[in-house]
Amino acid sequence: MSQSNHEMQSDHHDHGDHHNDSLKLHHELAIEGVSCASCVTKIEKALRAVPGVEHAEMNFAQRTAMVMGKVTDDALVTAVKAAGYGANPINATSEDDALDAKEEADRAYYKKLMRKTWIALALGGPLMLYALVTGEVNVNTNEERIAWLVVGILTGGVLYVSGRHFFVGAWKSFVNHSANMDTLIALGTGTAWLYSMVVVFFPEAVPAQARHVYFEATAIIIGLIDLGLALEVRARGKTSEAIKRLIGLQAKTARVVRDDAEVDIPIKDVLLGDVVRVRPGEKIPVDGDVLEGHTAIDESMLTGEPMPVEKGVGDEVVTGTLNKTGSFLFQATRVGKDTALAQIINMVKRAQNSKPPIGRLADIISAYFVPVVMIIAVFSALAWLNFGPAPAIALAIVSATTVLIIACPCALGLATPMSVMVGVGKAAEAGVLIRNGEALQTASKITAMILDKTGTITLGSPKVTDIVVASDESEEKVLQLAASLESGSEHPLALAIVESAKERGLTPGKVTNFNAIAGHGVEADIENQHVLFGNEKLMKERDINIADYVEQAQALASEAKTPMYFAIGQQLAAIIAVADPIKEDSIEAIKRLQHNGIRVVMLTGDNRDTAKAVAEKANITEFFAEVLPDQKADKVAELQMQNEIVGMTGDGINDAPALALANVGFAIGTGTDVAIESADITLMRGSLHGLADAIAVSKATLRNIKQNLFGAFIYNVAGVPVAAGVLYPVIGVLMNPVIAGAAMAFSSLTVVSNANRLRLFKAQEH
Repeated sequence: MSQSNHEMQSDHHDHGDHHNDSLKLHHELAIEGVSCASCVTKIEKALRAVPGVEHAEMNFAQRTAMVMGKVTDDALVTAVKAAGYGANPINATSEDDALDAKEEADRAYYKKLMRKTWIALALGGPLMLYALVTGEVNVNTNEERIAWLVVGILTGGVLYVSGRHFFVGAWKSFVNHSANMDTLIALGTGTAWLYSMVVVFFPEAVPAQARHVYFEATAIIIGLIDLGLALEVRARGKTSEAIKRLIGLQAKTARVVRDDAEVDIPIKDVLLGDVVRVRPGEKIPVDGDVLEGHTAIDESMLTGEPMPVEKGVGDEVVTGTLNKTGSFLFQATRVGKDTALAQIINMVKRAQNSKPPIGRLADIISAYFVPVVMIIAVFSALAWLNFGPAPAIALAIVSATTVLIIACPCALGLATPMSVMVGVGKAAEAGVLIRNGEALQTASKITAMILDKTGTITLGSPKVTDIVVASDESEEKVLQLAASLESGSEHPLALAIVESAKERGLTPGKVTNFNAIAGHGVEADIENQHVLFGNEKLMKERDINIADYVEQAQALASEAKTPMYFAIGQQLAAIIAVADPIKEDSIEAIKRLQHNGIRVVMLTGDNRDTAKAVAEKANITEFFAEVLPDQKADKVAELQMQNEIVGMTGDGINDAPALALANVGFAIGTGTDVAIESADITLMRGSLHGLADAIAVSKATLRNIKQNLFGAFIYNVAGVPVAAGVLYPVIGVLMNPVIAGAAMAFSSLTVVSNANRLRLFKAQEH
């Protein structure tokens, strides 16, 4: 499985120290010569031993290693080489270039493996056909010796051309006092070939019935394993599709205003502060704030939210989103590797490289597996030599070779990283960013979910919900006057009224004699009319009759709304109710969580009545009101004491301690705010469906990993005894080494194909 340094090129992000390029914080390496999970363990150990390294993880599926810490690339490369493998830093100028280089390298490697496969099968196929048809693969006459010598030399050529990488890998492992998959293949095929050559050169040294040659098995095993690797490389490319799609969102050029002219420049040349023009149908090239114009932007590719979002002056726009309607100008606030999309790509890649705890199990097992298999192979050969029927020596060679070939734990090493890559990518497509493999695994076990109320269950910004007209004035007139009165205020409730009037296209009138009455409300003169706007106390103080409407106001208050009285002159004109409404899909999403057996608990700093009303609407039976930000973490700990696996969902600011303490912290963020460090999982759209989606993807990924591990384990565990010959005394069957080679090669393919099934997974919104 050794590859040249270009064969495993991958994407690269560097958020390192700008003042010292040699001591970066994030490093990515392409690793060569890795053949199984035990190699991964050794490489990670070697990297972690380098002074300055804080964290190192290798992705066996991608043949890349991600390292965090203040070290130089050279120090890391030296450490990997000392462990017996090759390494090269990945320093592509852009994500796009890195991906193109990786795809090109994968294509070249696939072609190389297929060439090796055809060379091996071109010799092995006819030889096997000859053996099946004639049954004559023994060496008894001089003519047969000469013929088989020619075949032996050709088979030696196949071992050199098509199987050299296995022998090189085995030798490197041997030098480093370890063993891996290459060791098993090299020992198995090498032993079969050497035994056959001994039979050709010294037939008298072997009993007559044991003068059997295994050249066809040697060639075909090498061919089949190379074919398995080639098909695996091909299938492996599909697991990166989520990253490809994310990178594909990036625009290639940007139209920048320079010297009063608009010029198209490559995306990498856009500078902070540049003014960029975007026309309808174009992608936003970098992050920025709108300076001029109004438009609707499709952010679905980043957030999974289907509805276009209205954008005007001062609003933020994000890389990769699609401008639907108007032309506008914006100022670049984040470019290059600092854009939201670049951070998302980096986060997805880091998560794909990370290991869930279940994956470490495979690493530990495979570290012991290879030496154990070698011992089994030796014992198997000794048993056949001492207790087996004639030809004992030939049967000993066959059983030992078959044990070595069938036990290759290649599929074992692929089982976890393949599924994690697809699962994390799948979640990213749904607008769910998973930070690491541990969060991916733990999310599948969540038994209790704490939801913050404001901005999580609710919209987080108050809206006018009801206007109860109490006079001859129209609803529009009342709202227009109220908005005029509140247009100068910064209070959230006032902003809700102004926003509501704006949505209806109402323009505020001229306000004079404005007076704010502390704790009661406001008054002013508008259009020669004196207006009052405030609470019940204000109305009673000014002798305005509200008796007929108090009950209605109380009913609104019981629905978690804030009712305010609006009077024109000395007469009540209307009750305007403002509330922070529950998001349209929150109730449905909470139902999904409850349907999955998850205990849903609501937390809020709001008063008990409002909390009760929201909880009832959202069908939540458990809630805690008037909770201070620093008490939220205590509530998480309280549930954990009840043996619950707790998920905490909040906006990532005042919820940071609770998010950090929870078993899995979910941050409700927008596509531009992905760096909420305290959360394990970021939901880029505001919808709580993202929670249920994250848990569904997590469960599907874990299920997929377990299927892969079971398939790989059961296959190895069941295959080794059969290969050793336990069935021979019972039914007279001894496994052919060729069948072992084919089974081993296709077990890897099965694991990769099963992982790719995850790409078809859809989180159902019930």
